[in-house]
Amino acid sequence: MTDATLSTVRNAARLLKAFLSREESIGVSELARRLDLGKSNVHRLLTTLLAEGLVEQDPRTGGYRLGIVMFELGEAVKVHLDLHAAAGPVLAHLREQTGESSQIGVLDGDEVVYVDRLESAHSLRLFTETGRRVPAHCTSSGKVLLAHCPEPDREAFLTRPLTRLTAHTIVEPDALRGELATVRARGWAEAVNEREIGVASIAAPIHDIHGDVVAAISIGAPVARFGAVPRRRFARALVEAGEAVSRRLGWNPELTTRGREA
Repeated sequence: MTDATLSTVRNAARLLKAFLSREESIGVSELARRLDLGKSNVHRLLTTLLAEGLVEQDPRTGGYRLGIVMFELGEAVKVHLDLHAAAGPVLAHLREQTGESSQIGVLDGDEVVYVDRLESAHSLRLFTETGRRVPAHCTSSGKVLLAHCPEPDREAFLTRPLTRLTAHTIVEPDALRGELATVRARGWAEAVNEREIGVASIAAPIHDIHGDVVAAISIGAPVARFGAVPRRRFARALVEAGEAVSRRLGWNPELTTRGREA
């Protein structure tokens, strides 16, 4: 990235921050004065931000204000902050119950991002730092999130080429479609040797106040310690942990079910 590009990005960020003053709208001349930039430069930045929905122009005054996309971004940040607060105590309890690494993942495009994590106390454990991105199709968290995303989005995902990371990675669309259907019916997902040989994980959904699945809670461990029997044994505790986080986010399964039936 060139110095000129970095400077443009920095100026765009400074311009957006100028709206923290919460005025109804701000004109080009005033923005140029506050940012100590030329009016033509500010106008070019506004034109780009306008096209992306980050700002909008007041038809009455001709001034500019933050756009609806900024509101949506703010809501996304709020969800993550709420998620962190809701998940913390539950993650700690889940690790105590299972002794294994526990984490929260969210879907971002074709990847899962781990936004919260507690390590296992075992000397032999997985090391996955918070913020790490992993492919969605070969992780238990990714399977949960894909299984519960809107069908058009899921089908669009299945049309894209998927990377085979190990001999166990599911990359055939029909096979993965069937796997995701099993996840929805069973209520939890598992991935064994799919992203990395010797690694197994299970995951369950986290719902928001509207009943939408916004994250997945998962347990991961070496396959040597996390075979089929312990995975089945911990699955119930994991589903209950997902429900506990969901309730802390305001989810009520009875209200959600009634609302969708109405």
